[in-house]
Amino acid sequence: MLDVLLTRRSHSDCTGTSRRDFLRVGALAGLSLPALLQAEAAAGPKKGAKGARAKSVVLVFLGGGISHHESFDPKPDAPDDIKGKYGQIDTVVSGLRISEQLPLMARVMNKLALVRSGAHNNDHHETATNWVLSGRFGTPFGDYPAIGAVVAHESGFTGTLPPYVAVPRNPSFTWELGKSAFLGGRYESFKADDPNQPNYKVQDLTSDIGAKKAMRRDTLLKTVDGLAKRVEGNDQIATYDEFHTRAREMVLSSETRTAFAINREPGKLRDRYGRNTAGQSMLLARRLVESGVRFVTVNYGGWDHHAKIFKSLDKKLPEFDCAVSALVEDMHTRGTFENTLLVVMGEFGRTPKINKDAGRDHWGQAGSLLFAGAGVKPGLVLGKTDKHGAFPTQRPVSPADVAYTILDALGIDPRKHLIAPDGRPIEILDQGETVKELFA
Repeated sequence: MLDVLLTRRSHSDCTGTSRRDFLRVGALAGLSLPALLQAEAAAGPKKGAKGARAKSVVLVFLGGGISHHESFDPKPDAPDDIKGKYGQIDTVVSGLRISEQLPLMARVMNKLALVRSGAHNNDHHETATNWVLSGRFGTPFGDYPAIGAVVAHESGFTGTLPPYVAVPRNPSFTWELGKSAFLGGRYESFKADDPNQPNYKVQDLTSDIGAKKAMRRDTLLKTVDGLAKRVEGNDQIATYDEFHTRAREMVLSSETRTAFAINREPGKLRDRYGRNTAGQSMLLARRLVESGVRFVTVNYGGWDHHAKIFKSLDKKLPEFDCAVSALVEDMHTRGTFENTLLVVMGEFGRTPKINKDAGRDHWGQAGSLLFAGAGVKPGLVLGKTDKHGAFPTQRPVSPADVAYTILDALGIDPRKHLIAPDGRPIEILDQGETVKELFA
């Protein structure tokens, strides 16, 4: 961490240094600028991938693990301690029935594909989350880069927008997940904060940057530029002088500010998504991919219901129903699906049997996923689970298969080798295949 003193002023803190003028170089990571901008130089110019179905991806991540029994794979004929209290309803897809708590989703199931056979064998939050977000199994601390980080590495930058954005931030339980691992900090996601906040503005991307602030930021970058020439062997600092021009462009960019300006959306549409973090995050994700962001992770947590699951889901499922159905309808109406792949998933499902605390526990062996856009067959139902929703009986889909499908849709070779800092070549994915049944 480097400390940079820009100016000396009288309004100092107890150390005699101005709180506004005493800045730490490491604090720039809050902007994600050094990391994001170095990616461009490291990755080099990128051309459109041949055979790509999609230009961008929106991943709605249901952190904690949504119950498939209470959502997209109800078991009405199972015993009471398995089927739960909710009934099921018809959808616009003939023969497909889902939870009665999802009436709006029932009206849009003909615009997406449902996979009822997501499966792996890990029931630990952090381990399973890193697995499903990267496609490779490792430790809870994330040994392999998340799909979004790989996309950032392979696609580079266009314009001033970052290629990988997390809304509000990457999935987090005990620590931040969905990170770039050995690819380094340059490919971390840009944190978009909570778009449901009043007068939402992304930190340091505000439209009211005056000339003095702009000059001060430029002075800081030039100061770091000078320091970088005297520091060798530091990935974050030694090459910083190459990026200060683009950093300033991003801070002041009207393109960037416009992409994040969710307040420009009609009030009725914002209401349709839901005036909550989940709904507004999905609306912002749609804006971002339409502006050119390649990969957006919407972190929609709060699904870890070990106790009183129905009390929680009575509130949680209507919010989900409103937000996700609005995203599907909006992307369909605007034509966003032509170039964007939507994926909705958690790290696992929930146990078939309701526990003694009226909840369901972690269950990696079965779960439901949604796909839409980029050539996905609308109205498709793929895979089945047994009569208790415990195990797939048809077409199991693994985390590697999901990651492979996403990367392949973007025209990125899932078997490509990336180079670790020690020079070792590491495959993006060491197993998996495209779920070909998803595509027309």
